[in-house]
Amino acid sequence: MDEYIVSARKYRPMTFDTVVGQAALTTTLKNVVKSGKLAHAYLFCGPRGVGKTTCARIFAKAINCQAPTEDGEACGKCESCLSQDEQRSYNVFELDAASNNSVDDVRSLIEQTRIPPQTGKYKVFIIDEVHMLSTAAFNAFLKTLEEPPAHVIFILATTEKHKVLPTIISRCQIYDFDRIGVPDIINQLTLIAQTEGVKYQEEALRVIAEKAEGGMRDALSMFDKIVSFCQGEVTYEKVIENLNVLDTESYFEIVDLCLENKIPELMSLFDGIISRGFDSGGVIVGLANHVRNIMLAKNDQTLKLLQVSAQQAQKFQLQASKCPLQFLYKALKIMNECDVNYRQSNNKRLLAELTLIAVAQLSSSDDDSEGSGPSPKQLKPIFNRQTIASSEEAPIAPSSSNVPESATKDVQKKVVSSLEENTIKLTDIGKKFSIRQTKTEDETPSLDDEPLISDDKKKPFDEKELLTQWALMCNRLQGELSVLSTRMKNLFPKITTYPNIEVVVDNGALLEEIKK
Repeated sequence: MDEYIVSARKYRPMTFDTVVGQAALTTTLKNVVKSGKLAHAYLFCGPRGVGKTTCARIFAKAINCQAPTEDGEACGKCESCLSQDEQRSYNVFELDAASNNSVDDVRSLIEQTRIPPQTGKYKVFIIDEVHMLSTAAFNAFLKTLEEPPAHVIFILATTEKHKVLPTIISRCQIYDFDRIGVPDIINQLTLIAQTEGVKYQEEALRVIAEKAEGGMRDALSMFDKIVSFCQGEVTYEKVIENLNVLDTESYFEIVDLCLENKIPELMSLFDGIISRGFDSGGVIVGLANHVRNIMLAKNDQTLKLLQVSAQQAQKFQLQASKCPLQFLYKALKIMNECDVNYRQSNNKRLLAELTLIAVAQLSSSDDDSEGSGPSPKQLKPIFNRQTIASSEEAPIAPSSSNVPESATKDVQKKVVSSLEENTIKLTDIGKKFSIRQTKTEDETPSLDDEPLISDDKKKPFDEKELLTQWALMCNRLQGELSVLSTRMKNLFPKITTYPNIEVVVDNGALLEEIKK
């Protein structure tokens, strides 16, 4: 029986051209080899499994190759290339800084730099996970890194660039590796599956690529595990079962229930998903990605950004035709807030359920119905709206939500302006709240038999004058009523069915105080 080698090692790139998803960096490194303009230190940064150490080894082989190709690749046939491929080269040293991070380890490495190479041009020192070196080890390494011998080249690799001392970074040429795109991972998995004779479904490979989150090594590890689980035939159903990934049909169903505002059915579906072992936060994140895909599917220009199969793209387009753009935008905003607050929440499932309810109620046609969900702009008040009406008990139309701050400032400016121009004299209103105005010039306006407007009966008593008199009345409330006066200044009366006025308040407690 042949020795089994995992795909991550068996299909590890041996040349720059076979490195997946890092075309810009590999092109730059090949040009460096062709020109011979080598720096003494390089820093390769990026997420795990994107090819940092692999590129370091290929680069080390290329600069020591005795007969490099015209495009900067190693020939793979000379003694230097063969010795490195067979792991017997004395010109390439690899140090794992995660386990060799002391000052003594660095000093031992520095001693090695003094010995020139026996074959080839350079001694290459590859230090992996360099951010794990201790501060003392970094300091001991500084001088050698800045002025190494002419035959020495350092290649440092790290997944956490921010943990490397700035004095180290400033002495290196920095190469930032990107996450590998989903299409590139799918192409590589397809090539490996075909080489190994494994049957596969394209959608199954896509799930693996998305789950890998840009890391080729992670994708290959998952691929090996699933091949063993599936016994040679990789299907979509077996992949989502093995990787514990929620199928896209569940997300389509969730969105449909949200559009129809069917909260009981939505909660039942969510409970079924959780009972299958899925994390509530992961469901919300997956749903957010699904809604984003729906938004992309609404426009032909953004449809190409969907990294899904043609069949899946049609499903997204069909659901996008049902979803208003405003619904999608607000839903994404609500789910993003849930994602931000998820870690701090003590009851994570409740937070996820409230998020789903809020998304479902975005499609509610009756915003004033009981249990109506909040929009991203405002929340429903705890108490029902109550109004202060005139003594005629005139019917009052429902008021809108709280007055925006900008509107409040505009009204306050109008009140100040009207106070400056005011020529109306109003007697003390007292405890009653009945404000009237005569319908004709022959009738006398009354407020507890006191005049409400000036002798100039031809001057109309409009909204501007009403705000003026309201402000004057609030200013006269002193002593124990001063707090109430402050709250009343934030209320804005308006003329309804002439000559009646109404004032809208937020809660019953304030209503009772004003009535007294």
